[in-house]
Amino acid sequence: MSAQSSPHFPRPGGAALVEGQTLVVDGLSLNVCVSLRRKRLGLTVERDGSLTLRAPQECDRLRAEDFVQGSRHWIDSKLRLSEERRQLHPVRSLRDGEIHRYLGRDYRLLVVDDSGEPALPVRLVAGRMRLSRSVAAAPQEARKALAAWYSRAGLRWVRGRLQPWAARMDVLEPEVEVRDLGHRWGTYRAGTDDSGRMALHWAAFQLPIHLVDYVIAHELAHVRVAGHGPDYWRLLGRALPECRTLKAELDELGRRVWMGDVEVRR
Repeated sequence: MSAQSSPHFPRPGGAALVEGQTLVVDGLSLNVCVSLRRKRLGLTVERDGSLTLRAPQECDRLRAEDFVQGSRHWIDSKLRLSEERRQLHPVRSLRDGEIHRYLGRDYRLLVVDDSGEPALPVRLVAGRMRLSRSVAAAPQEARKALAAWYSRAGLRWVRGRLQPWAARMDVLEPEVEVRDLGHRWGTYRAGTDDSGRMALHWAAFQLPIHLVDYVIAHELAHVRVAGHGPDYWRLLGRALPECRTLKAELDELGRRVWMGDVEVRR
């Protein structure tokens, strides 16, 4: 969820914003992200409820404060929506028989005796998600093992999927990694050689393939356009005409995806 400012520069003055700083405005704490490619200020309410202020280089603090204050109604409404959605993410018990998803398909969790391969406590075999019994006994360790499995499997899958999408969108194929991104499906960081680096959340690989494709295309569009303004959506729409429909589907289905929360056993 994001908002954009107009390109004009009201009320100049004050110190320039710095990448990584925290800006506090009227009790709101915002993480600052500075981009050479941006011309406008932008606000993003992350899915964990944190706020990111995206700013052009040399943007002064007073201009940013004006923008945040003028966006307060929008911020409050999105924070309420974020909280409603966050409450729907399931909590898993990680017990035998529980259903887990990979690329939209259901797989039943099967707790098994240790296989003698401690480096592989999770394996997908014959349609079952097999979890080592010794790891399953500790929910947090089981959660880490499952997240690591999704990261490995997702990275293998996306490496074969990325090049066709990059070619379709006429952009350079970025380096890609799969890891925990908090409550973001993906990120893109521009590099000095224009290739950049894309990261995808391991939890995204529970989604159906067409929604994972949307997340990939969504991040690839940032190779050319920073932020989520009209130019961004025009670019994404040329490669993926149904992008608005897919975004709505992701917003709805994504709030029910397991993000790693596990049940506390007593």
